[in-house]
Amino acid sequence: MTLRQAQDTGLAPARATTDGDASGFHAPDHVVGTMTMAGALNRALADAIQDDPAVVVYGEDVGALGGVFRITDGLAERFGDDRCFDTPLAEAGIVGTAVGMAMNGMRPVVEMQFDAFALPAFEQIVSQVAKFGNRTRGATRMPLVIRIPFGGGIGGVEHHCDSSEAYYAHTPGLTVVSPSTPQDAYSLLRAAIASPDPVIFLEPKKLYWTKGEVDTSVTAELGTARVAREGDDVTVIAYAAMVPVALEAAEIAAQEGRSVQVIDVRSLSPFDDEAVTAAVRRTGRAVVVAEAPGYVSVASEIQARVFERCFEHLEAPVRRVTGFDTPFAPPKFEHWYLPDADRVLDAIDSLYPDDEEGAR
Repeated sequence: MTLRQAQDTGLAPARATTDGDASGFHAPDHVVGTMTMAGALNRALADAIQDDPAVVVYGEDVGALGGVFRITDGLAERFGDDRCFDTPLAEAGIVGTAVGMAMNGMRPVVEMQFDAFALPAFEQIVSQVAKFGNRTRGATRMPLVIRIPFGGGIGGVEHHCDSSEAYYAHTPGLTVVSPSTPQDAYSLLRAAIASPDPVIFLEPKKLYWTKGEVDTSVTAELGTARVAREGDDVTVIAYAAMVPVALEAAEIAAQEGRSVQVIDVRSLSPFDDEAVTAAVRRTGRAVVVAEAPGYVSVASEIQARVFERCFEHLEAPVRRVTGFDTPFAPPKFEHWYLPDADRVLDAIDSLYPDDEEGAR
């Protein structure tokens, strides 16, 4: 959705004028409407820029082009190239500059063009972004957001479809979140930009063009999971692009007589142990779904935490459904690599070894 299209449908405010507050911007209008996830992210960035003169958005091709996935479409035109601008192809420099900005009272939001493209900046993220608040004993905070499109499902090649969330979630000092709905895309990004500490914001590319209702007055708290579907027999725990897969499996399972609860993790770090533990203790069975490779993964950590906190309540082992421990598959084969509803249903069936009628 372009900015002009959003304005035409009432999903974006009119251009900022100079008769508002001291920054020259009006507070965003409250909007309820149907948006794609890409449109919701664009709206969140626009509202954050309009709300706070300290917010700047920048990265490779985010200005005139509007980003590879058009998430920043229209922002440079609307707010000027001092608020949304292009950078050289230098990820370490992009993040290093954000560190300096954040130290001096700004709130930079930077875009890494693709997941694996963020790796040249990994040293900056781990050594500077994540540690600076602790190094200064909280005297200097690091209010910056690093947006990373991640995951498969778009027919891209291996350097464009990585699931690198475990690297960031493993790093103390980073908040790591990933939305699965347009509403959470908007609300979580607004919360991330408002946070006084660094946030890695992982955007599932496969879901950019999914649609849903967005209420811009709805807020989200970083570090919290949500119940995506109620159920009594099994809890399926998923995040990002795997939440719709889990919901599809739950719908099929319902037709087969099983009530499946779906938990959308949303926050990989910090992790909402309370919500996930309560859900699994109630059903007694759990499946963790993620598209990243399973070995030493976020899915492994979730599985371990559930075992540690719910062991006495479990009726069966906690199962995992993940991507394979290989580099990402070529475009023609990614449908074999990515977890689907059938694999989730097979995992659910494995929790009922004595139920021959329910075996798939």
